[in-house]
Amino acid sequence: MSGKIVNLNRARKDRARSGKRRQADANAAKHGRSKAERAADAARADKAAQDLDAHRTDE
Repeated sequence: MSGKIVNLNRARKDRARSGKRRQADANAAKHGRSKAERAADAARADKAAQDLDAHRTDE
């Protein structure tokens, strides 16, 4: 009988780690946006506000 010796604690922790990683990836795809995407949206909003203010007429 020749088999590979497996550390059961390490196998359990690896399985839990991969499950958490899979869940985190799913959450990131569902909810997450990168920092660059958030910054681009903020820049677009600032530009839109400036453009709107530029067309304003004060009476």
